[in-house]
Amino acid sequence: MSQQELVRRIITALEGADIEYMLSGSVVSSLQGEPRSTHDIDIVIAIQEASTYKLIDAFPPADYYIDNNSVQRAIKTKDMVNLIDMNTGDKIDFWILTDSPFDQSRFSRRIFTETLRMQVVVSSPEDTILAKLRWAKLSGGSEKQFTDALRVYEVQFGKLDLDYLRSWAEHLGVTELLQRLTEEAEVV
Repeated sequence: MSQQELVRRIITALEGADIEYMLSGSVVSSLQGEPRSTHDIDIVIAIQEASTYKLIDAFPPADYYIDNNSVQRAIKTKDMVNLIDMNTGDKIDFWILTDSPFDQSRFSRRIFTETLRMQVVVSSPEDTILAKLRWAKLSGGSEKQFTDALRVYEVQFGKLDLDYLRSWAEHLGVTELLQRLTEEAEVV
């Protein structure tokens, strides 16, 4: 099974369980910028502890592994929990939506896009750029994360809310990275 088919199955299961989500990370930067191979599937989900069963029930044990205790702990700590596709060994990272202002902002700004022959909810290009710059900083200067952000910026340039980018870059402490990005970008 391809990664695209896995994403389609996961999104279909989340929608069937009525769990709000947002596809993010390298899968989305590949859609909005320059496609590249990635083994990561990152999905932000909005779920409360009382709804843990929705997530567990959406992924039957014959096909998936997700640990109930890990889900409950991730929801309490607003962290990440893994889902493993038992047929392929592929891993999906479910990031629990936090109360941080940036996470709340980017989740409220998520958009629909047509991909994988279906409508999928993804982070906005601005939020993809900001998240990638934040990960670049947190990882000690990852060029892969920076390049992902740069390619999204270049491809989406005429449609970006630059004031939003500058404001959140300052708030997230990535102003220098955004400045570097704008200097290196090849835009017309």
